[in-house]
Amino acid sequence: MARMSSYLNSRSALVGMGLVWSALSWPVMAQVQGAGASFPSKVYQKWAKTYEAQTGDTVAYKPTGSGDGVAQISARAVDFGGTDSPLPADELGKRRLVQFPMLVGGIVPVVNLPGLGANKMVLSGEVLAEIMSGRIRRWNDARITALNPSLELPSLAIVRVVRADKSGTTDGFTRYLSELSPGFKREVGASQLPKWPGEVMPAEGNDGVVQVLKATRGAVSYVSYDRVVSDGLAAVRLLNGAGQPVVASETGFRAAILDSDVARKGDDRASLMNRPAPQAWPITQTSFAVVDLEPADGERASRAMRFLYWCFMHGDDLTRGTGFAPLPSSLQARLAKRFASVKAKDGRPLHYMGY
Repeated sequence: MARMSSYLNSRSALVGMGLVWSALSWPVMAQVQGAGASFPSKVYQKWAKTYEAQTGDTVAYKPTGSGDGVAQISARAVDFGGTDSPLPADELGKRRLVQFPMLVGGIVPVVNLPGLGANKMVLSGEVLAEIMSGRIRRWNDARITALNPSLELPSLAIVRVVRADKSGTTDGFTRYLSELSPGFKREVGASQLPKWPGEVMPAEGNDGVVQVLKATRGAVSYVSYDRVVSDGLAAVRLLNGAGQPVVASETGFRAAILDSDVARKGDDRASLMNRPAPQAWPITQTSFAVVDLEPADGERASRAMRFLYWCFMHGDDLTRGTGFAPLPSSLQARLAKRFASVKAKDGRPLHYMGY
């Protein structure tokens, strides 16, 4: 695999820097603490289970939302924070943090309408923005029926279910809507916790959104694609940057990656939204892990870095079938250098590459 070939090259280069550590040096049953984005939480839990089976080390990840993940790692209360909203370089520098892209996934609009199954309704970004801003209030509105002439849509009030916590999923969703709708950008804007116009139903985390959506007729919301699959939700098809009505899928996320500067230039902060590739899912985003750049406890930090590096190196196999897409191999060399930039406060390198 290109990922493993790149790893071997990076490993050879780093051996001379004293950064390779034998698996025999691992502490037994050491726990790594992570918290933050709920968007990738199911994948982190899967990775942690496999990692424990292979290494004996345990990892606990709490899906508390991207905002909380950044806050907790900034306070050094956890070993790594998860966020779907990448921090800009100046903010990383101020907080003495470094972030690593971990995986790519999609945000999917979902509905609860009588008799309507998955991927039956088509929406454009502009119409979805009108719905989420409260301007379109009933499901048989002419702007929705124009996109769905074969559907018999009910005269049912639209209930908007939104995240109650500071959320990278919300940030990505509102960034997409702001790109497609100047009105939405002006009235709501892109934010982890926006002020939604009118009355909405708040819910905590992706899992909370799923629960409220399922219990509420006429509801519309947005969740990560893996929740669509695991909970059997009625996803919406979206018109993408090529004007094609597409279904959310791992194939669609990969198409968005390949049609972006993430793949072309290795820029992990590049936007994956509304790419013009025919199959690209329009609300695709990268999820990140954030760690202390100069940790006071080198051994504790090494345990966290071992887990993250293990996830990074096994990404293709670990991510397949989870509802997310792995990172492109073009990021390999750049990220290997980024891992090496994390050193203990006394200047000593961390030991994280042995497994």
